[in-house]
Amino acid sequence: MASSLTCTGVIWALLSFLCAATSCVGFFMPYWLWGSQLGKPVSFGTFRRCSYPVHDESRQMMVMVEECGRYASFQGIPSAEWRICTVVTGLGCGLLLLVALTALMGCCVSELISRTVGRVAGGIQFLGGKCEIGWAYYCTGAGAASAMLLCTWLACFSGKKQKQYPY
Repeated sequence: MASSLTCTGVIWALLSFLCAATSCVGFFMPYWLWGSQLGKPVSFGTFRRCSYPVHDESRQMMVMVEECGRYASFQGIPSAEWRICTVVTGLGCGLLLLVALTALMGCCVSELISRTVGRVAGGIQFLGGKCEIGWAYYCTGAGAASAMLLCTWLACFSGKKQKQYPY
């Protein structure tokens, strides 16, 4: 199978996929912030939460639901800033995944990734990597930072030099 990537490009493709997977796992997990409420440990991420209070109509008091789940709707996310964070981080993770999958396809398809395409992909990783306190938060940030710094640099050397055809 022909590849359009140099040896550095293959490392870039694999590292890009690892960074994208790390960022996506961190984005989907509800362990961004930790704390306690009503004597119970609670945690939440951008669109998921664990152990949250609800008003019990029969007892007329707040009780803790001790399970993890998504918010009932997008509007159920606590603040406008947190909703914006959800959208921006999700788009960033999506871009990182798109570039990583394209780079992995470059391992199998000849002339898919040129030096110019590699540099554009690195630029997309730099922009998508600007995602910004639990382990999931650090997981998302570490994956994004790795993609932004290391993968961007490796992308510049990923494509093979294109053959110059006389026509």
